[in-house]
Amino acid sequence: MKPYIFEKKNQIYIINLGVTVKQLHGACEFLANIAARNGKVLFVGCKKQAQEAVKEAAVACGHFYVNQRWLGGTLTNLKTVRKSIARLNWIENMEKDPNYAKMGNQEISAVRREGAKLLRNLEGIRNMERNPDAMIIIDSTRELNAVAEARRLNIPIVAIVDTNADPSIIDYPIAGNDDAIRAIRIILQKLVDALVSSNASGAKKTEADLAAVAE
Repeated sequence: MKPYIFEKKNQIYIINLGVTVKQLHGACEFLANIAARNGKVLFVGCKKQAQEAVKEAAVACGHFYVNQRWLGGTLTNLKTVRKSIARLNWIENMEKDPNYAKMGNQEISAVRREGAKLLRNLEGIRNMERNPDAMIIIDSTRELNAVAEARRLNIPIVAIVDTNADPSIIDYPIAGNDDAIRAIRIILQKLVDALVSSNASGAKKTEADLAAVAE
């Protein structure tokens, strides 16, 4: 991350916002091209600071998201994940099953708990029939398993990379503070703008707003 750091002050690394702006511009152009050809994007951010923002961003632009837990094989073993989603769909409609009347209350409660867990982990990808055309990741270090699966499948990655990250494994790194809710929302909003507008540049941002990215 050395090329992206402006200076070190009081044991804190200050990110170079000029670099961040350029990276954000490049990422937005890439995502605008994905959207122009009706591609689908998967947002990933399971840390507490990112969960709600990731869900809101994905829903706002009609794409997929994982914001609770990255399940191993989500991309590399999508067929198995789809089976879990089919199970979720059955649980939500199990009253229509002819055998439902034969189930005891204890069994029904156990199945409903299973359904709640499946919904929590799979809600954002339950309609994802194939692997996404790109991924947007908050905290590439924490979501290293997601990064590894994407790289294995040659899925381009846009990610916020903090000073403890390795930007070399990210196709479109965006230097920023991935622990600050405001910074996450600022960057996500620009990426969403690029996805919902075919001609969005997504990179014009005042230095005042971008200051939160490096705080």
